[in-house]
Amino acid sequence: MAEVTQSDTIAGVYIVDPTIHGDERGFFVETYRREWFPQGREMIQGNRGDRQAGAVVGLHYHLHQADYWYVPYGTARVVLHDLREGSPTDGATQWLDLGRQPDGTHSHRGIFIPPGVAHGFGALTDMTITYLVDGYYNPSDECGVAWDDPDIGADWGLTDPILSNRDRTNPRRRDIAPQWRPHIGLRP
Repeated sequence: MAEVTQSDTIAGVYIVDPTIHGDERGFFVETYRREWFPQGREMIQGNRGDRQAGAVVGLHYHLHQADYWYVPYGTARVVLHDLREGSPTDGATQWLDLGRQPDGTHSHRGIFIPPGVAHGFGALTDMTITYLVDGYYNPSDECGVAWDDPDIGADWGLTDPILSNRDRTNPRRRDIAPQWRPHIGLRP
């Protein structure tokens, strides 16, 4: 069974360290179980992204959607920032590495990200990320905040990131319009 712990930095974020079952043939790992997150909704869509080393994706956030991330190949530096007004951790920033670790082992760690927590990742190596979401793609719930906002203070682990135009032009935290600012308890 997995060890599921709430983040010490951002309320509602859960880090999953699954049990690895292995033998001479290889290994097996459960990367996600619905029962690990009793406060969450059913995950209804699965996605995969492949990124080259040096890419940064984010920071993105949703007003209504939760994500669950897992990195089966390579290394991602995940950056999280709590944007939720009314959250006890509003303004907190956290980062952690998912996937292959510096010692060559693979952690198989996953992360549950609730609505209103900005999230992104830097590809420290060529990598693959899989993510489950509890809502179908909705362009009106695709929001962003500047990846390099000094008020967020993210450590991406990269010096010359490759960014999409969208991620280059997201507003700073202080410039997010009030109707796009997440609040605790905003989910439908």
